[in-house]
Amino acid sequence: MSFLLQQVLLQPQRTFDLDNDQLSILLSQGRGSRLLGSLALEIQGASVDTQLPPAVDRHLQSALLTHEKQKRDLDYDCEKIKIALASIGEKLVLLKGAAYLLAELPVGRGRFITDIDIIVPHQNIDEAERALIEFGWEQGPINAYNDHYYRKWGHEIPPLTHRKREITLDVHHNILPPTAGPKVDASLLFEKLIEIKPGIFTLSLQDMVIHSATHLFHESEFHHGLRDLWDLDRMLRDFPTRDSRFWEQLVARASELQLTGSLFHGLNYAQQVFDTPLPGDILHEAANRSRALRKPLMDFLFLRAFRPDHPQSKLPHTALALNLLYLRSHYLRMPLYLLLPHLCRKAWMNRFEKEDVT
Repeated sequence: MSFLLQQVLLQPQRTFDLDNDQLSILLSQGRGSRLLGSLALEIQGASVDTQLPPAVDRHLQSALLTHEKQKRDLDYDCEKIKIALASIGEKLVLLKGAAYLLAELPVGRGRFITDIDIIVPHQNIDEAERALIEFGWEQGPINAYNDHYYRKWGHEIPPLTHRKREITLDVHHNILPPTAGPKVDASLLFEKLIEIKPGIFTLSLQDMVIHSATHLFHESEFHHGLRDLWDLDRMLRDFPTRDSRFWEQLVARASELQLTGSLFHGLNYAQQVFDTPLPGDILHEAANRSRALRKPLMDFLFLRAFRPDHPQSKLPHTALALNLLYLRSHYLRMPLYLLLPHLCRKAWMNRFEKEDVT
């Protein structure tokens, strides 16, 4: 079942047919899904924006101004991060939204970011943290338990914030925690980097898709879920035009990283929600190489998660689906003997302690 935001993202000309109430719903769905900038550019690209009521156009133009400011800020911040990491002989490798925007990929058109994600080799994570702190980044308030959790069980250090610019930096050493089922050898990611600017890199095209799917389908909260699925759709439409062997190598690469289950879900739901064009045998190949649980349970969960948080688009039992996905994400990240004490500790901290928890 489709919904308004999905329809207009794929066919922006449909905006012509919307009345004022529907336009209001469209804006609300776009803003709540963090897709308003992407929506604005799709509408602009179809030359529909000139026909919109001024009140609607103002919202879209505001989203585009926010996007452009984020791009300028990102360019500046990445140059500073590059200098900090270069002081220890380390490359700046961007992940997710920061990578899409700085590489000027179509997936980054109109995309908003909330922080900058980077990855460094695990053996250099402590040295990288010290270098970043020397260059103006600092760790926010955090209690001993949360700090220990990040450093022992996480795939990143606690978030850093620049003391002057107040941008958040997430420094990863892997794309999944060491306690997760798939044991990702992160060193493989550094073997196929793409240099997008002097000293600034992204993952390979295949690895960007696999990482996006892995992050999305191990997620515990889905308030950005639709945006992240849109990312996958945009990449899967664009990347095969940049690399003639993209499809040929994609599933094999996911298998090498032990992430075929996440890739299968990414391909499957991108196609279901956004009608992403896929080669005829790619889903079958990904399914055969993984043990990903398929219909009907996964459809019940994810087809509810990949909708805007808006009364006009919600399906029945959405709250149940989101709660089950929350539990699923924690189960995927940790075995039960670690997970249950951790959840009990989080519940205690939520009830009796003031600091934020992991």
